[in-house]
Amino acid sequence: MISLFMTFSDSAGERRVRPAELDAVAELVGSIPDMTEAMLFTPLEQSVDHPYKADGSGPVFALQLRFPDLFACEAAMDRGGILASLATGAGLPGLTGLDVTHQVMLTRAFPVDVAEHPAATMDICSYLVHYPGPAEDMNAWNLHYLEHHPSIMRTFPHVRQIEIYTRIDWVDRLPSQRVEHMQRNKLVFDSPAALAHALGSDVIKHMRADFVKFPPFAGGNKHFPMLTRVVRPKRQS
Repeated sequence: MISLFMTFSDSAGERRVRPAELDAVAELVGSIPDMTEAMLFTPLEQSVDHPYKADGSGPVFALQLRFPDLFACEAAMDRGGILASLATGAGLPGLTGLDVTHQVMLTRAFPVDVAEHPAATMDICSYLVHYPGPAEDMNAWNLHYLEHHPSIMRTFPHVRQIEIYTRIDWVDRLPSQRVEHMQRNKLVFDSPAALAHALGSDVIKHMRADFVKFPPFAGGNKHFPMLTRVVRPKRQS
């Protein structure tokens, strides 16, 4: 599975995407050919306690689009497509003038104890993390992280989804800026309160104990809790 991440940031930290604009984005991305699922991320209305609040409020808006393979993803990033329009904010004032980046990554899903979401999903909360890098030895970094960290993540209370994203090469014609973070990951919870409860548990101590064992890397990391709206693809003829 391939994931495309698009991140919309405001250096002044004052912009917000209005609900009507979010609806418009959902309508657009739902019609992208071969897209299998989309996640629309927006900042929480109220901050939640978590160990990395100093990382800031995060982006104004972010997208994760899933594709079955790299070729489908690259086709969606053509110069005249929906994603190119989103990258410029065409017809969506809330996205105009923002700093937009994008990255294509390999999706690695890991098991959780309870994966099903409740029927009401309006408050789903994702904990988005990225490591800009670089690592001194990317193979050693990936081996350690993938073999140790997901099993600790799984012990967070009520975590619904664990995904880790690693780098690949891709081509595109989007007008936004390409980034090549060495890794991203995402934890999903039923609500901001559930996320705050999990990150206030003793599991975070185990995460930190493993963190100090990571192979050498630069760039630090960033952590952002975001409300998450799931968009299913429209039926395409």
